[in-house]
Amino acid sequence: MNPDRIILGIDPGTIIMGYGLLAIKDRNPKLEAMGVLHLNKYDDHYLRLLRIHERILSLIDEYHPAELAIEAPFYGKNVQSMLKLGRAQGAAMSAALMRDLPIYEYAPLKVKMAITGNGRAAKEQVAGMLQHILHIPNERMLPQLDATDGLAVAFCHFLQTNRPFVEKSYTGWKDFISKNPAKVRK
Repeated sequence: MNPDRIILGIDPGTIIMGYGLLAIKDRNPKLEAMGVLHLNKYDDHYLRLLRIHERILSLIDEYHPAELAIEAPFYGKNVQSMLKLGRAQGAAMSAALMRDLPIYEYAPLKVKMAITGNGRAAKEQVAGMLQHILHIPNERMLPQLDATDGLAVAFCHFLQTNRPFVEKSYTGWKDFISKNPAKVRK
């Protein structure tokens, strides 16, 4: 995996779809872009799916991300809402597949936990932490929290794939001591 890359994060939805692009340079993440796609102006659900597909393709063609990170559907009480959300996710995934992007799914709880340390954090808390961590100026923050949710998925993926490299591996304390005698006090 190339350490210098762009990650496209998607918060799928059939009314508002949020997205965020995170540029990784020298293992440091930086906001590239974020935004929302308003879909409530379209009455036809299938037209909404088409617009999602077209917008994801245009983002991929403009920013050339290396990966797509998308929020996985969560379990809810309303089966119809879950079905529509799954379709929105599928439209975004098919656009990524058309451009040969690998896709990574993250549960909403995992995304919130990665950003705030609390899997039940509010959208405002996630946005505030991202603004602080990525040093996003106020004028670049959007009032639609779906945009920062998309960015949060991209940042979660960055955290999952950029763990520090361990140069030495040890099978136990005896192995550690034998390979690092100067670190042991007698």
